[in-house]
Amino acid sequence: EPIYALNQYLRKTVAGVRYFEVAALVAAGEFEQQYEWSAHEPAALRAGVEQSIIDVIKFNRDLKGVPDKDATIIQLGRAIFRNHKVAPELWARMEQHFGRQGAVEVTMVMADYAMVGFLLTAVDQQLPPDRKPLLPAR
Repeated sequence: EPIYALNQYLRKTVAGVRYFEVAALVAAGEFEQQYEWSAHEPAALRAGVEQSIIDVIKFNRDLKGVPDKDATIIQLGRAIFRNHKVAPELWARMEQHFGRQGAVEVTMVMADYAMVGFLLTAVDQQLPPDRKPLLPAR
């Protein structure tokens, strides 16, 4: 219940549903979590995230041409998951785009989906038979 409550709180982030979905995709992609990705790619499309931005995350593409707000979230997730370090300038951009509360909440969305991904990986959660896998193997 507390994990569910955290997720429901984060869905109301001051950054908005679109950036919630970008952050969820970043975490699911970095964690290579098919179950979460395959749920959130369609949700991201419904929230207005362009397929081109989804594909940047999905296929680990360069951020050239990605709007700065989206690029900043993607860079933050890559820094956290890959380098375990965030440059002060990157965090400052997060705060500039989303405010301090929004920056923290977007970061917590990634943390929430990393936690869920950790658990789903541990129990070898598979997609339901009716759900198509959308995340390619890396």
